[in-house]
Amino acid sequence: MYSDKTMPSGEKHNHGRMAEFKFNNRHEEARRRRNALSVELRKAKKDDQLLKRRNLDTEQDLLNLWNQNFVSPIPQLSIDEIVDGINSSNETTQLIATQSCRKLLSREKDPPINDIIQGGIVPRCIELLDCDHNIRLQFEAAWVLTNIASGTSEQTQSVIKHGAVPKLVKLLKSMSPYVREQAVWALGNIAGDGPHARDFILRHDALSLLLDLIKPDVSVTFMRNIVWTLSNLCRNKNPPPPFELIKPALPVFNRLLNSTDIDVLADTCWALSYLTDGSNDKIQAVLETGIIPKLVDLLTSKEGTVLTPALRAVGNIVTGDDLQTDAVISAGGLPHLGALLRHHRVNIVKEAAWAISNITAGNMDQIQHVINADLVPPLINVLQFGDYKAQKEAAWAITNLTSGGTIQNLAQLVQAGVLPPFCNLLETKDWNIIIVVLDGLTNILHAAQKMGEVDRLAIMIEEIGGLDKLEALQHHQNEQVYQKSMAMIDTFFSEKDVEEAILISKEHIDGHLEFNVTENTPTDQFKF
Repeated sequence: MYSDKTMPSGEKHNHGRMAEFKFNNRHEEARRRRNALSVELRKAKKDDQLLKRRNLDTEQDLLNLWNQNFVSPIPQLSIDEIVDGINSSNETTQLIATQSCRKLLSREKDPPINDIIQGGIVPRCIELLDCDHNIRLQFEAAWVLTNIASGTSEQTQSVIKHGAVPKLVKLLKSMSPYVREQAVWALGNIAGDGPHARDFILRHDALSLLLDLIKPDVSVTFMRNIVWTLSNLCRNKNPPPPFELIKPALPVFNRLLNSTDIDVLADTCWALSYLTDGSNDKIQAVLETGIIPKLVDLLTSKEGTVLTPALRAVGNIVTGDDLQTDAVISAGGLPHLGALLRHHRVNIVKEAAWAISNITAGNMDQIQHVINADLVPPLINVLQFGDYKAQKEAAWAITNLTSGGTIQNLAQLVQAGVLPPFCNLLETKDWNIIIVVLDGLTNILHAAQKMGEVDRLAIMIEEIGGLDKLEALQHHQNEQVYQKSMAMIDTFFSEKDVEEAILISKEHIDGHLEFNVTENTPTDQFKF
């Protein structure tokens, strides 16, 4: 049996196939395919969390913020007037100019970020972050920097290179909750720019200060900003964040999964999905917080913003070693994954099938758990009617099962009706998936051969048009495809054997193949 924890399309087969044993490096192979899938998943921007975001609060929000009944209207200044005002020695003039700048950058459409940067306002706003005696000015300057950092990477870099990060980290200890929250938001935008910016913030000890801000009396909006920023500090893979710097957040994430706020739950799950998308020791560190049951429970969430990252985190965990996979099974994950195979969103179905394919790549007990949880029928349904990307993941799940399962498991698979939709995938244009299906069929035929049932099974495959599809593959442009299809035909579909089997089948069962496999059937009595 050859199956691994999710193998990369094509990569696995370049190394050949072991007939009876899984690869010793199956988890490395798993990670390669998981990485490839993760890239594809991250392209679905509408399902992913926001990397950066602008602060678009209204003037009324500000009135409420500062508890003032009357505030002079903010004048609409030109960029040149803002530059002159912000560089003034008069703090009132500075405040008016900074407010006007903030208002320009807070408009929804086409904020003039580049014009503001070219006016030299960024270094001046960073200087104003030191105005501890003027909280309002400090707050407005932090807001300007937040919105500049919400822009392109080049715009964000302008904030970093002028020295904003250490000053924003310092403001996490401000006496003003408004300044603290704006600093959190700015740092979240900077961290969202990529690994270099993320690690720069982490090296300034921002994580411990952010964790200290999480208290029972913190407002919901502030909590959301903190958790979103924490998730950005866990984000990105090339390279991933230094795990020792991130590890102190794990117990906090465990507690945050008790939150009733959808946004807090979603960003916590995103953070965990990033942290579990790595080596087994990182997965283990997450497991040791006791987080698995809560994550598994979230697979029942009706909120797509929570379900997507929770499923991704669980899917990452089952790419780990057998004990880590068992933790998900023990927490009741299989029935939830089975339900998600019927979800109305195709991306959820695809990721659920992907997660199951990692479990069927495990040991025989894990495969038996999948069968006992009645996941085979919905997998076959996805094979037959699902979106093509979900079909591919279901095909991996089936082939992995044929690699590691018992003869009884494979007989049950055939009984459940896997052959027609499985063979239909032989006509796909994706040669990687054709190879997956060919290997799965080969595994099933080998199992039947051991029981003296290979000819009956060959007839079944022929009657559903599978042999015709195999013969067509002998002309495939991919070398592995035509070699595998030729080998299958030569081994299992010789004309003489099939003719004899047809006569026997007509004699004994009147042309209909029966399956008499039960859990109590002795191994030598399985009928394919």
